[in-house]
Parts: sequence; C-alpha cells; structure tokens
Amino acid sequence: MQPHISRAPDADGLLAEQLLRLTRRLHRIQKHHLEPVGITPAQFRLLRTVAHWNEPPRMADLAARLEVVPRAVTTLVDALEESGDVRRVPDPSNRRVIRIELTDAGRATLRTLRGARRGAAEEILAPLTAEQREVLGGLLTTLVDGAPERGC
Repeated sequence: MQPHISRAPDADGLLAEQLLRLTRRLHRIQKHHLEPVGITPAQFRLLRTVAHWNEPPRMADLAARLEVVPRAVTTLVDALEESGDVRRVPDPSNRRVIRIELTDAGRATLRTLRGARRGAAEEILAPLTAEQREVLGGLLTTLVDGAPERGC
C-alpha cells in the first residue's frame, strides 16, 4: 500500500499567485489612470524618485535607487526632458557630472500624477471596507518591511 500523499492546494503558492495577479491588475489600472497625463508608470516612478532627493540626483544614483541599468534611466530622462518635466544640470562641484532636477512643470505633473494614483488605488480598493483596508495596510507593511530579500 502506498503512503497517502496530500493533494491539498499549496496555500502559500496560491497567496503568491494572488499577489502577482493583484500587482498586474494594479499596474493596468494605474497605467489607465496615467495615460491621460501622457506619462508611463516608469516615468512616474522616476519623477517621484527625483522629487525625494534633497538635491538633484546623478543619473547613476537614480539607476541604483530604481534598480535598473543606467541606460534605462537615460531613456526615461530623455523623454521627461523632452516633455519639460526634468532638466539636466551640471554638478556645481564637478562639471563632468550631470544631475537631474524637476522643473516647475515636472512638479505640476507630479501633483497630477499623484491624483491619478489615488484614483487607481480607490478603484482597486473599492470592494474593501475601511477596516479591511486598515488590516490590509498592516499586512502589506509586514510583508514589505518584514523579511530581507533573497536573490531570485
């Protein structure tokens, strides 16, 4: 007689799949809300990142913070510079170094984008009560801050 092998679903695997599906859905909804502004989610992320620095960051700093290759930052900055949201400026202490700063138009775009992101969040969280949102927020904080990342 063979030992009984449990056929119960892999609960952690199911949770991981649900999180991935939710992430993809959130990305689609956010992209939909950002389209009228003419900004991609990656460009929005770069604008938010530039805004969080006390002084204009270097391209290499942005690449490291965004965890992308420098060429990807160059492409994003090119597009945002063309739209007038950022500008390249020389570093005052080393003119060979280029820094990226938000323009007034970029700050206005960022305010508009934050509103679009709130709209996307409201859409995805609509089925939840205020209490459920609070619980979800606590759980997500635990997951984001709780365990160190391991290489994939």
